[in-house]
Parts: sequence; C-alpha cells; structure tokens
Amino acid sequence: MPSRSIPLLTPGRAITAGFALVLAVGTALLSLPIAVQGRSATFMEALFTATSALCVTGHIVVDTPVFWSPFGHGVILVLIQIGGFGVMSLATLLGLLVARRLGLRTRLTAVSETHTVAVGDVRRVLLGVAVITITTEAVVAFVLFLRFWLGYAEEPGRAVWLGVFHAVSSFNNAGFALFSDNLMSFVADAWICLPICAAIILGGLGFPVIMELRRRILFPRRWTLNTRTVVVGSVVLLVGGAIALTALEWSNPGTLGPLDPAGRLLAGFTMSVMPRTAGFNSIDVSQMHSESWFVTDILMFIGGGPAGTAGGLKITTFAVLFFIIVAELRGDTAVNMFGKRLPRSTHREALTVALLAVALVVGSTLAIMLMSPFDFDRVLFEVISAFATVGLSTGITADLPELAQLVLIALMFIGRLGPVLLGSALALTTQKRMYELPKERPIIG
Repeated sequence: MPSRSIPLLTPGRAITAGFALVLAVGTALLSLPIAVQGRSATFMEALFTATSALCVTGHIVVDTPVFWSPFGHGVILVLIQIGGFGVMSLATLLGLLVARRLGLRTRLTAVSETHTVAVGDVRRVLLGVAVITITTEAVVAFVLFLRFWLGYAEEPGRAVWLGVFHAVSSFNNAGFALFSDNLMSFVADAWICLPICAAIILGGLGFPVIMELRRRILFPRRWTLNTRTVVVGSVVLLVGGAIALTALEWSNPGTLGPLDPAGRLLAGFTMSVMPRTAGFNSIDVSQMHSESWFVTDILMFIGGGPAGTAGGLKITTFAVLFFIIVAELRGDTAVNMFGKRLPRSTHREALTVALLAVALVVGSTLAIMLMSPFDFDRVLFEVISAFATVGLSTGITADLPELAQLVLIALMFIGRLGPVLLGSALALTTQKRMYELPKERPIIG
C-alpha cells in the first residue's frame, strides 16, 4: 500500500501554533512582578488577560487600569495589535520588509490568514492592511488625545497614551480601556464615543472591504458580492440594533434613564456598535433589561465582516444562511444573493460554520451553568461574548470558577481563529473520496 505524505505544517496549523506561541509569551510577561502594581498576578489572571488581549476580546477578570502596571498595559497593547493584525500576517510583513521576497509556503500561510483570493496578491494586501491599520489608529489617537488633553485637562503625555491605547483597542475591536468603568464616564461625550465607534466599525468591516471601498466607494454597482453584503448587513445591524436597544433602555434608570434625549441617542448608538465585537461599554451592561441582553446576544453572535478584526459568525455567513432560507421557501433551484448565484460549496461552508458555532455556544453555556450558580441569561451572554470575541459582560466573569474561566479562554481562542480554521489545523489529513454513495432522501420537517 502506498504511503501518504502528511504535511508537517499547513497554513492552518502554522497560524494556530503562532497564536499559541504568542499567547504563551504574553502570559509569561504578564506573570512578571513588573507587570502588576500590587500583588503578583496568578497564572489564571495572566492567561485569561493575555488570551483576551490576543484574541481582541476585552473580557477581564481584574481591573485593567488598577491591577496592571504601565508595563502590563504595554504588553496588553502589543498583544491586541498582534491579535488584530494576525500573527502570521505580521510575521509575513516583517519578512517582506527585511528580505524583500516571500517563499511559497509563507505566501500560502498569509493567504489563509488574510483571506486573500490570489497568492500573488499577498504583498499588496499585507502592505495595504498595514497602511490602513496605522493610518486609522493614528487619526483616532490624535482626536482622542486632543479631547483628553483639552477637554479633561490630562497631562499631554498621559493624553497621548490614552489616545493611542484606546485607538488601538477600538480599531482592533478589543474593548480594553484604561478606566475602571470602561467608557461609562464618557457616555454623553460624542468626542470620545464617536471616534471610537468609527474605528470599531471600520475595523469590523474587514480589510478586503476597506481596500475595495478605497478604490470604488463612489461606484457601488462595481462592488464585489462580499463588499455589498458586509456594507448592507452592517448598516442594517447598526441601525436596527440602535433602534432596538434605545427603545428598550429608554426609561431604564440603570442605563439610559438619567441621560437627556441627545445622550440617550448617543448611548443607544454606541451600545449598538459595541456588539460588533468591540467590548467597550458606555452604560452598565449588568443593569440592562434581559430583552436588551437578548438583542445584544444576536448582534454579538452575528459579528462583523470577514478577514478583519471582528469576530462572531460573520455578516456574510449569516447573509448566506438567510438567502438559503429565502430560496428554499420560494422553491428556487439556486441560491441568489444581490444579483449573484452562490456555489453549493458556499452553502455547505456557511452551514458548517453556523452549526459549529451553535454547538460551541450551547455546549459551553450548559457546562458553565453546571459549574456556577448564575442564571441562563447571564451565562449565555458571557459565552456568546467570549466566542464572538466581544468582551461585553454582565459582571460575572471574575466570579466564575477557574474551570469555567478556562471554558471562556478556549472559546476566545477558537472564536478568534475560527472553528473551521482550528479544525483544519488539527486534522491530520484531508482525504478526497474517489466514489459517491447512492442518493436517498430522508423526511425533513
């Protein structure tokens, strides 16, 4: 029998190994005495924080500005930037700048990380991603610096650091903040909330969409199917989420109630943006109505655009599932979306990703409920927030037992890499069947 050769390091495995290596280094650095301001961090505190930062989530088990030192904040910021840009993308970009050339294996790895269509486009895509990232973060950091300096009388050096940290955290959809109440002190400050929201939305669109909009923003008829789907879906989710959350929380004394009408509208819009996997909160999430939690669950689970800093199921996956249902109800022989016909392989990919995501969320929710005394609504919120790499919390994360926190760590790691990518990274071989079984149809419904 001929022996099969098994590749030692596929792109999926390389990306998984790269994330695991960076996570180990980040955990080690946060475990150092210099990384904290008081007592030493436990292994679980360091691991959880490093995972949350690298997976651009924002879940915390300690008070970020109080517990971690400036060195610890710097480690968190670097992990956020690496996690948002992509471990393999960053390594490939550095290799490109140093060696001026890419090997085939390196190109294939970068293709898997950035969702580039053609191997030959890797150089252009990575440089474009770097330019977009640096430019957006610089602009947002400058606006925030001016506001913290002139509006809140922060020292110039402190204002610069606050601007840079929150710009990087927002564009990479991380949600880490250097204030104990996150952004609640700035709930009605448009000069703080809107630049952060703009960075979150831009990062959540995905780099392929951003790069196409740079070239064809005035010619929507020439947009690709991916760009149309992400842009339309983002607008629908942002507007729909803002209307729903603002209406549900309008009179809630624990959230929007104390604000004036303008402040309520701003806070409602801000909290509609955050479930795009950002994790900042300008109101107390623990005081929101359960109906608002459910709306936020839906927004978090769907997430943002693919090949960007957002997590979740992704808008494109949700849209494909929606149009599959529409086609089936209409009795169409093909699934059409925005004037294009979807290949059957896309149907299977969307269903696979969705079912894996649902299985992970359901299984993890049940597991944590068995380990902790918290009710279903709160646990489901934490689980979806971790899987979708959002970071919003009802306030129970730090009180969960360590085993339950390990479940959230695994969810954040899987959510950042993607269930399909992680599965392909762990699979030993990919076999193609040389035959087909006979067809038989079971009864559906």
